[in-house]
Amino acid sequence: MKFGLDVATSGEWGDIRLLTELAVEAESAGWDGFFVWDVLLTAADIPVAEPWVTLTAIASATHRIRIGAMVTPLVRKQSWDVAKQAAAIDRLSDGRLTFGAGLGSGDAEFQRLGLPIDLRERAALMEQSLAEMDTIWRGGSASGGDLRQMPLPVQRPRVPVWLAAGWPRKRPLRRAALWDGVYLMTNNQETDERLRPDEVAEAVAFLRDARGSLDGFDVAANVETLNDADEGKSGNVNMAEAGATWTLELTPDTLDDHRRLIRRGPAR
Repeated sequence: MKFGLDVATSGEWGDIRLLTELAVEAESAGWDGFFVWDVLLTAADIPVAEPWVTLTAIASATHRIRIGAMVTPLVRKQSWDVAKQAAAIDRLSDGRLTFGAGLGSGDAEFQRLGLPIDLRERAALMEQSLAEMDTIWRGGSASGGDLRQMPLPVQRPRVPVWLAAGWPRKRPLRRAALWDGVYLMTNNQETDERLRPDEVAEAVAFLRDARGSLDGFDVAANVETLNDADEGKSGNVNMAEAGATWTLELTPDTLDDHRRLIRRGPAR
């Protein structure tokens, strides 16, 4: 199993230079992934780092660690722009980008932007955008026009795509099963808590049935940040037994705690 960090980009973390420093520290400490939030607006007037510029800086400053935005709400993006940005970062990082997509958290941001808040409408727009990006990354032309883009990503046939999902809602898992991975997020839709290992196992079983096989498919589970290394290792063992291929530790409440978590390294 691999170990990553799910990193805030607002407030104390709303500085691109700081986030780049943290990514370099994470790589040195042995983490496998450094994934930043893709947030545009917040409820308060606090700094928010632009995620794709942040990933560009991180790609230039690191050499091994896997990177990406977890997750991008495609309802507020143009597919061809995102495909171009992602291909550029994939090339800059020598093929270390994972693309995470989701419907977005809550309705407030979309209401303020005048975008759809209906989840089914947002899901349909996401599916259309992903199909167009897939075509572009493979060297084809999307939307019926001449939208071929060069250069293509390093990773072939395209940048791997993870979709956000939870449990027990099954429609998001069915969508994720069509791609390269799933990020099992914090909200399990019923208790508003992080998924337990037994719930992750149920989601994994559903995905296996939907796909026929989980070969080459990643299951990332976000986990509570644990200060005790032994307790963290035990929790990760449980997630591995449940079928997770990644755990992503959430950002602690303070920057000092986050630096301690990063320097501790993954609880292997």
